[in-house]
Amino acid sequence: MQSNSRYDPAEDTFFLADYIQNEKGNAALEIGTGSGYLTKILEKNFNFVIATDIDYNSIVTQNEPIQNGICCVSAEALGMQFDFIICNLPYLPSDGIQDRTVDGGKEGLEIPIQIIKSAKYRLKPGGKMLYLTSSLANYTKLIRETELLGFDVQILAKKKLFFEELIIVKAELSS
Repeated sequence: MQSNSRYDPAEDTFFLADYIQNEKGNAALEIGTGSGYLTKILEKNFNFVIATDIDYNSIVTQNEPIQNGICCVSAEALGMQFDFIICNLPYLPSDGIQDRTVDGGKEGLEIPIQIIKSAKYRLKPGGKMLYLTSSLANYTKLIRETELLGFDVQILAKKKLFFEELIIVKAELSS
């Protein structure tokens, strides 16, 4: 498993930022905070924000430190529920998990499905999750799997890049 001493925001981070900047509420969670860039946006609009990351160094070496960073897998260490959850999923198809920041496992699905399952139990009824995936992953199967977990799902946006298409998915739990 690779450990980044600092994770800089990239095109996918800025794309997702456009879709979270107007979200507001009581409690929000970012799973896989990386640079903390998206968490800082959430901190402006929510009363309470937690960010998790599997890489401890990622949490402690951010350019702009976040208030509540927790080193854990997905949202497994958390007992509370949130109105809004975001995740820039590790979606690259891979035979093994060498770099947990980008490797999604077989078809780019194994790790994303684990993250979405973890998020489901931390989301309030009627709550919303936004996640970012890619055309490099089997995103249609990921959307079906998300629906099977009890979410109402829709694609919010797509953005073409040179070698892939980024996809933002909205998943809402029925109230």
